[in-house]
Amino acid sequence: MTDTSSNSTTPHADAGVDVVPIENTSLGAFYADMNPAEKRTFWACATGWALDGMDFMIYPLVIGTLIAMWKVDAGSAGLAVTATLLASAIGGWLAGFVSDRIGRVRTLQLTILWFSFFSLVCAFVQNFDQLLIARALLGLGFGGEWAAGAVLMGETIRAQYRGRAVGCVQSGWAIGWGLAVLMQAVLFTMLPPETAWRWMFGMGCLPALLVFYLRKNVAEPEVSARTRSALAAQGRQASIWEIFSPSMLKTTVLASLVGAGCQGGYYAITTWVPRFLTTERKLSIVGSTGYLAALIIGSFIGYLVGAWLADRIGRRRLFLIFSIGAIVLVLAYTQLTLSNQVLWVLGFPLGFFASGYFSGMGPFLTELYPTHLRGSGQGFCYNFGRGIGALFPALVGQLSSSMPLSSAIALFAVSAYVLFFGAAFLLPETRGRVLHVVE
Repeated sequence: MTDTSSNSTTPHADAGVDVVPIENTSLGAFYADMNPAEKRTFWACATGWALDGMDFMIYPLVIGTLIAMWKVDAGSAGLAVTATLLASAIGGWLAGFVSDRIGRVRTLQLTILWFSFFSLVCAFVQNFDQLLIARALLGLGFGGEWAAGAVLMGETIRAQYRGRAVGCVQSGWAIGWGLAVLMQAVLFTMLPPETAWRWMFGMGCLPALLVFYLRKNVAEPEVSARTRSALAAQGRQASIWEIFSPSMLKTTVLASLVGAGCQGGYYAITTWVPRFLTTERKLSIVGSTGYLAALIIGSFIGYLVGAWLADRIGRRRLFLIFSIGAIVLVLAYTQLTLSNQVLWVLGFPLGFFASGYFSGMGPFLTELYPTHLRGSGQGFCYNFGRGIGALFPALVGQLSSSMPLSSAIALFAVSAYVLFFGAAFLLPETRGRVLHVVE
């Protein structure tokens, strides 16, 4: 096999796996040592992920307005999130497979155009059923964007910096979430709710502009291009089902459960906390902005710290520590009798632990699969997790009709984080693994 990540490797406990030592673990070291091509890819993916996060978080922020305007029950409102995430599971797997065939960059461009278009469509729907369909179609591109972008970053960045670089790109999600909250505060102050929500969805078409930058400035990773050339020379192509072969099945199953646990907990929290604040805590939409800001700032710091820890202590330990922290914070935030002031403060650590582990997911999945299966494997596992996690917002909404919303959030979020902990415990550490061109 050809080493494409480093000239200095050391044996790994797993046969045939090389790792590079991570000597400088400071958070900013990776960026200072990047070449111009790596920096362009970094900023393109970070911007794409931020805009992706903005598009997704628009719906949870307007869910209360739509419930009141269209007289939709909470279970049906949660179903729209579930439909988006289920579609993203399919889109992510397909986009990952396509990226193994036509390249990471081209696939990324196609997925960005797709979800930008359907965000704009959401602005013009006339009833909830139309919105449900538009959000589901948006989800196909939403899932595909992560699959292509995460593999692109994982293959572009050298092994010794992969955790921090990919993790810092992940922090763009919190920035996108913050942009969505800022849009909500501005638009709902300036416009009546019946109009403001349409403008929010309309702003979701902005990611399409990123395609022009990608076409001009971002190159295909060498390890991906050379692998596709090698397979073509041999008359071979990877099968979409190869990730379920006997040699890969255990990895695929456990990594999929990791994805289901980490995302199920996250979506149960982020979908319904805005509604929890305006119902059980009696805050107005604008009044809840500060509470969401604490959650978002904690999330952003969590992504950065998680990126640092992914290279410092390893991907697996990051997952185990943060899943325990998330369980404790979810229970405290939703089940303890706290003043609004204390709840505001508690939003920071909740965002920190409920988000920071995502910084390790991209590099972890990149390192679990060989190059010719990386898009399919990474796209399937992460987005299978989205598909299972997609059930949680709808189930929380359904259960909230028979118990307090806070209790429903806690029940499903804690269950998800327990699954996350157990599956991560059974998988190997991958920190520093070298990526190879296919034999």
